[in-house]
Amino acid sequence: MNVQSSPPTAVFVSGPLMRHVAVMTGTGAIGLMAIFVVDLLSLLYVSWLGRPEATAGVGFATIVLYLMISINIGLMIAVSALTARALGAGEREAARRIAASTLALMALAALALTVVALPALPWLLRLLGAHDESYRVALSFLWIVLPSNVLMALGMGLSGVLRAVGDARRAMFVTLGGGIVTAGLDPLLIFGFGLGPDGAAWAIVIARVVIVATGLHGAVRVHDIVARPSLDGLRRDSAATMAIAGPAILTNLSNPIANAVFAGIFARFGDAAMAALAIMDRLVPVAFGVLFALTGAVGPILAQNWGAGRSDRMRAGLTASVQFAIGCVVLSGLVLALARAPIASAFGATGLTGELLMFFCLVAGPMWIFVGLLFVANAAFNNLGMPLLSTLFSWGRATLGTIPLAWLGAHYAGPKGALVGSALGAVAFGIVALVFAYRGIARLERQAKGG
Repeated sequence: MNVQSSPPTAVFVSGPLMRHVAVMTGTGAIGLMAIFVVDLLSLLYVSWLGRPEATAGVGFATIVLYLMISINIGLMIAVSALTARALGAGEREAARRIAASTLALMALAALALTVVALPALPWLLRLLGAHDESYRVALSFLWIVLPSNVLMALGMGLSGVLRAVGDARRAMFVTLGGGIVTAGLDPLLIFGFGLGPDGAAWAIVIARVVIVATGLHGAVRVHDIVARPSLDGLRRDSAATMAIAGPAILTNLSNPIANAVFAGIFARFGDAAMAALAIMDRLVPVAFGVLFALTGAVGPILAQNWGAGRSDRMRAGLTASVQFAIGCVVLSGLVLALARAPIASAFGATGLTGELLMFFCLVAGPMWIFVGLLFVANAAFNNLGMPLLSTLFSWGRATLGTIPLAWLGAHYAGPKGALVGSALGAVAFGIVALVFAYRGIARLERQAKGG
């Protein structure tokens, strides 16, 4: 094995926490934003085809893909948390075995999920409200992309392993490489080869191959942090993996399922409304992608300090993450509000589509402040042995905090009312979840002291 370099065993147990949060989040955000921006550009290119039904179809496909990726994220949380915890405790060989076992489990789970999902696509898309051309576009898109779900799972897992060892730069390269490839292929395949929405799907598949290759280079060749998978390792680590991944998956499923129900509510207002929702779904990760990166950054920082018995740094790390999240959301929300007209114009969004898109740009910022609090709290829950709390708060927000309010808003004020209703539920759940995160750290500190 050619090991070129290796960072200190546990890099987050010393040094300024805000710096750790900023560096891990910033590098993670670059990689994620590359993918999110490319996804947005893909939809922009599809919108230039001048077929709102095609834009709506890609939107329906995105909802299904989000479901798959959310399950992958739940498993990635276990990969990162368990590997980081072992490194924090100074057990490098255990960390190598755990990384291998959890990556193998991710691949097996992704394969099983794909086999189940593919034959269910017609039923699922009809349930979401897809019809006629939007249905045909979504079905073709998903039949191309879903078989590569195993590649996406492995790529995400390898990125999580790199974060666990503190190599934020190479973790960034995993997703950044995929984003660059997609950016180059999208216009070529969509317009140059005349493949339309299917061209965007093929670009995603090719990018996933690049993501896995980049992740393997960093985790295996550079850091040698992934051992060869074995049946004995799978038996030893499966229970610990699922103890974290099971609740994390349930937690992550709350958002795509809530989105699916919300899409069903929106679909009642026609393809113009669904086209707006598709654009909103791609705008959110671009505008607030830092929050998605922050949740991945918080986990290894808290997990290493838990493994090292540093409760004081766990609490300070959570506080730094909250401050960082609020600052980023305020800035992004202002940019969205000020740029709402140019955004609508870029997508050629007119009529109801443009009206809904600009309204969303106004209300998104205030809503995502509280969603950010929930994200940070959930990262703490998942990495500090309290995953059931993450599940509870996420499902609470997705069900009681979203669906009834969105339905009432749609009933009395149309699609704008649905957007406002979905935003209101985030407020209470974000605040209460953060309070519980601090209380959880205090409990761990008492346990460490024998209290």
